[in-house]
Amino acid sequence: MILSALIGQVRNLGITGNTDIPVNGLQFDSRKVMPGDVFFAVRGTTSDGHDFLDMAVDKGAVAIVCEQLPQVLSQDIVYLVTDKSSLALGIMASNFFGNPSEKLKLIGVTGTNGKTTTVTLLHRLFLQLGFGTGLISTIKNCINETEVPATHTTPDQLQLNELLARMVDEGCEYCFMEVSSHAVDQHRIGGLTFSGAVFTNLTHDHLDYHKTFGAYLQAKKSFFDNLPAKAFALVNKDDKNGVVMLQNTKAGKFTYSLQGMADFRCKIIENDFQGLHLNIEGVEAWFKLIGHFNGYNLLAAFAVAQMLKQDKTEVLTLLSQMDPVDGRFNYVRSPDRITAIVDYAHTPDALKNVLETIDDIRGHNEQLITVIGAGGNRDTTKRPIMAKIACTLSDRVILTSDNPRNEDPEAILSEMRTGVEMHQAKKVLVIVNRLEAIKTACALAKSGDIILVAGKGHENYQEIKGIKHHFDDKEVLREIFGIDNNVNL
Repeated sequence: MILSALIGQVRNLGITGNTDIPVNGLQFDSRKVMPGDVFFAVRGTTSDGHDFLDMAVDKGAVAIVCEQLPQVLSQDIVYLVTDKSSLALGIMASNFFGNPSEKLKLIGVTGTNGKTTTVTLLHRLFLQLGFGTGLISTIKNCINETEVPATHTTPDQLQLNELLARMVDEGCEYCFMEVSSHAVDQHRIGGLTFSGAVFTNLTHDHLDYHKTFGAYLQAKKSFFDNLPAKAFALVNKDDKNGVVMLQNTKAGKFTYSLQGMADFRCKIIENDFQGLHLNIEGVEAWFKLIGHFNGYNLLAAFAVAQMLKQDKTEVLTLLSQMDPVDGRFNYVRSPDRITAIVDYAHTPDALKNVLETIDDIRGHNEQLITVIGAGGNRDTTKRPIMAKIACTLSDRVILTSDNPRNEDPEAILSEMRTGVEMHQAKKVLVIVNRLEAIKTACALAKSGDIILVAGKGHENYQEIKGIKHHFDDKEVLREIFGIDNNVNL
């Protein structure tokens, strides 16, 4: 492609050199630069691409996109100066791959909790409705039924546009994707055209990155601020931040609610371990998903389908047949009737939702034992809050290691213990080894009791000192309970 054709809507552009040159590829990692590539000097959280301009030139880059020119310009190199290299990367990557988001109906789902379940339900739903459909999620990416490995909630600009282009080539009409606050802030979705956006909720998370709740909220809101007028903006009205998302957006504004008046409404009739009995827009149906938070996820998926002009009855019928998403309120039941629930809950609000759901469902005689940790190299302020929530809503609590990453797991648990109030200390055990913690919870449980193993959900590894060791909470529980791991539960 010709460089001048890629520049498109890049902002505040100052150009040194001739842009009528062929380009072979785009790179923001100087180590991957090949002859004929454009190199983008992106400022990251741990490194600055401006420090690697010479390396990119030495490896054959023909053009540099940067926010600040180097003191000495290399001869025959085109320099493009912009205010945000990361945004320029998104715009030019979209142009390089033929603007695939304009050839799909791309729906983004953002919020602290519920993103994965909502996009997964929509992906399954539209496949069953007979459409070519893509998925971009925390758990996996899919082109129709074919799985593509996922490394981030939202891939980088190059991976994302390449994936969307593959979806177009393979006949997809729709793509449902999670949009994280990091992805918005880092312009990973820059240059994309969205047909719709969904806001699920906003609670305490990612303050290690955003520093303040206000900055976290603004990252989510900027996604809605940049929607085109022809798109729709659908928000959870029961979250006070829902109306904030709708301020300033040019998109059509719609709401959903379980608690009051909204464009799309749902009422929970029954909620137990067999699923949810819901009334959605005047139609009653049973769903296999469990918990009031899944009432919101199901309603959001239903509402999106209605915005996309799908038949109401067919949509509800198909949603009612769907199994829970991997790692979201999955349960394993032992031969002697101990119920162990595995859930990805790794934020205070998600943990509270899961524990309150269990409390709503269980009888008065069952003991609830919670196994919970907190990830290393992540928001430290939520650690004591999560421990406090676990202690308040559980009969017994075992604090254990999650993904310590490069932190000392005992130091993480020490921070969690500061959230344990003195009168609750006797119900708490601290067992650093996650396997031993789960075994201990199972040993403490009696027939009829409930164990929640929270924090990792679908993950099949434990990351320690940069190494991922195989560890799957569901596998561990099945082995303890003597259940064949090949049996789908």
